[in-house]
Amino acid sequence: MTIKFSLNGETVEVDVPPTTSLLDWLREERGLTGTKEGCNEGDCGACTVMVTGDDGARALNACILFVPQLHGKAVRTVEGIAGSDGTLHPVQQAMIEKHGSQCGFCTPGFVVSMAVGHLQGRTDHDDVLAGNLCRCTGYAPIVRAAEASADAPVPTWMRDTPVDAAPLGFAPETTDALADWYEAHPDGTLIAGATDVGLWITKQLRDLGDIAFLNRCRDLQKIEVEDTTIRIGAGVTMADLMPILREHHPSYAEMVRRYGSEQVRQAATIGGNIANGSPIGDNPPALIALDATLHLRKGSAQRSIRIEDFFIEYGKQDRTPGEFVEAVTIPSAAPNLRCYKLSKRFDQDISAVCGCFNLTIENDVITAARIAFGGMAGVPKRAANVEAALLGQSLSEDTVRTVLPIFSDDFSPLSDMRASAEYRLTTAQNLLLRYLHELSGQTVSVLEVSP
Repeated sequence: MTIKFSLNGETVEVDVPPTTSLLDWLREERGLTGTKEGCNEGDCGACTVMVTGDDGARALNACILFVPQLHGKAVRTVEGIAGSDGTLHPVQQAMIEKHGSQCGFCTPGFVVSMAVGHLQGRTDHDDVLAGNLCRCTGYAPIVRAAEASADAPVPTWMRDTPVDAAPLGFAPETTDALADWYEAHPDGTLIAGATDVGLWITKQLRDLGDIAFLNRCRDLQKIEVEDTTIRIGAGVTMADLMPILREHHPSYAEMVRRYGSEQVRQAATIGGNIANGSPIGDNPPALIALDATLHLRKGSAQRSIRIEDFFIEYGKQDRTPGEFVEAVTIPSAAPNLRCYKLSKRFDQDISAVCGCFNLTIENDVITAARIAFGGMAGVPKRAANVEAALLGQSLSEDTVRTVLPIFSDDFSPLSDMRASAEYRLTTAQNLLLRYLHELSGQTVSVLEVSP
């Protein structure tokens, strides 16, 4: 089928295999080599492009973005950040003036990320640029360039609009159409943001068989806020979920701020993070601590389960062929929810341990406890024995120190390149202490502690 989109202001129509990455197509078919291949897995940001759809502009990684995902959208590469007459974008001029480039390999990706942030009026430059790595200049002059250009007017050529494009057979536009397709192709591969599936192609060279792209399925992208619950469609990106989390679950939102990078959060979906069943995914521990309900669909049949029951064992989930994650429902309030992510880097790193705590305390007595971890077992898992030991107790340091040894009854973590088993078990215990101190009103974040 023909994919139609706008590229640097020009409408193009292309016929390519469905798993062709935008990065490869740009460089090999169009000669637009400003978009660089660095890691080819969405980590370094050298391939960053701007993609504009009905929901506005986003910075995305071209290396794990498949060309069919661009149908009906507008793409702008680094070659299109300057005006057609050669006029530099304000961020490009500022990069020159602030000496923000040295070897130059990473510079195109930085420029595109900065230009998207500039278009959106963002001033949280550290977050905007966290997905772009530089090993020469360092980040200070680049951030100074972002700051210097922040108040400059947005160039007219940067305001792209999507293009009219006919529906695609392998890109269902409704959940009903997706259910019909997946029931007919139960061994097929569903691709939402491709932040995980993209690596199946770039790193594992896998044949994905029949493919359905979900990015045009609008009813999967809805967030419905009710009095006591929030229903989140499986196709909601982590970036689009952030404002809701900031309002209702700020600690969860702060953890999501460290989820991948800006480019990853703009593509990755909550449904994809759940469905892949990773034991180190950051969403499941928080959702388990919230006692979330997972909604699944196969054809016209729908069912709902507690999300903790979805994860059976490593690589195995409670999902039959042709069944997909449709949505997840969480409570709209959980004042004692706290989420802690431990990783070697603050930004854009996989968790060594992710712990989420949600205690209910009435009259100084713990009446309910939900504690869940990622990175501690083959699946995201509750600390059931620790929870049981806390029930009926007061939340005090004596209580916490008494139950700390019980963590070893709940978890026997593995050692790997991210952390040793001993580290994981010790830090899991320490996170409960951190939770105690935070609920007691003490400052526990390293970003807030000062000498």
